[in-house]
Amino acid sequence: MKNKKTSSLRIARMHIPSHIIMIIWCFISITPIALLIFNSLKDRKSLFMDPFGFPLNITFDNYTSVIKDSNFFRYFGNSLFVVVGSLTVVLLLGSLCAFALAHWKGKASKIIYFFFIVGMMLPIKIATIRLLELMKVLGLLNTLWSLLLVYSAMGMPIAIFVLTEFIRSLPSDLYDAAYIDGAKRLKIYYGIVIPLIKPALATVAIYNLVPIWNDLWFPLIFITKEEVKTVLLAVTRLQGQYATDWPKVFALLTMSALPVLILYLTMSKQFVAGLTAGAVKG
Repeated sequence: MKNKKTSSLRIARMHIPSHIIMIIWCFISITPIALLIFNSLKDRKSLFMDPFGFPLNITFDNYTSVIKDSNFFRYFGNSLFVVVGSLTVVLLLGSLCAFALAHWKGKASKIIYFFFIVGMMLPIKIATIRLLELMKVLGLLNTLWSLLLVYSAMGMPIAIFVLTEFIRSLPSDLYDAAYIDGAKRLKIYYGIVIPLIKPALATVAIYNLVPIWNDLWFPLIFITKEEVKTVLLAVTRLQGQYATDWPKVFALLTMSALPVLILYLTMSKQFVAGLTAGAVKG
C-alpha cells in the first residue's frame, strides 16, 4: 500500500509543472476575451480611466447603438452567407476529392495530392493582385461571390489533407463488404464514408471557419459597397480619422466573435476527435 501511495504521489508531482503551464496558458488565452467583453460594457470615460479593470457601471448602450446605427444584422447575414457557402463547397468538394485520392493508386494521385499539400504552405494573400484582376474580369467585385470563391480555394488544401488521411485509415473490409453487396462508389461515399468521417468534417469546418469569419483582408480589397460588407468591415466605419468610439468597437467585436466561440464550445469534442482519430489505423 505504501509503495502504491508513494508512486501515485510521484506521478502527481511529475504532472505539477504541466498543470502550471496549462493554467498560465489558459490565463493568457482567456484574458484578451475577458478584456474585450469588459470594455464593451463600459462607457468611454470608464474605458480610458481603467481599461484593464472590471466594469463598475455596466451598460449595454454600446450594443444597442451598434445594432441600431451600423446595420449589424445585414453585415452579420453577409458574413454568414460567405462562411456557410464556403464551408459547403470545401466540405463537399474536399470530401469527394479526398475519397478519390484515398483509393486512387498511381503516380498521378501522388502528384495531385502533393499539389494540394504545397497549397497549404503558400499563403493565398501573395496572389492578391492576380485575384483582384480575376474578380474584375469575372465581374464579381463588390459581390459576396468573390469572397466565397477565394475562401473555398483557401480551405481546399487543408480539407483534402485531413480527409484523405482520415479516409485512408478506414478499414478496407468496409469497402469489400459494400462491393460484395453490389454498392456503387457513390453509394459507398455517402452511405459509408460520410457517416464515418463526421469528426474529420467537423475539424475541417472549425479550422476553416475561424480564418474565414475573421478575415478582413479580402473584404477590404474586394468590397466597397455598403450593402455587401461583412461584419469586420463594419468595424472600419466606427474608426474615425481623429477619434474612435472604442466601446462600440469592442461591442461589435464581441458580437462578431460570439458565433465562433459558441460553435467551438459546442463542437470541441468533434474537433478533438477529428484531430486524433485519423492517427489510428483500422
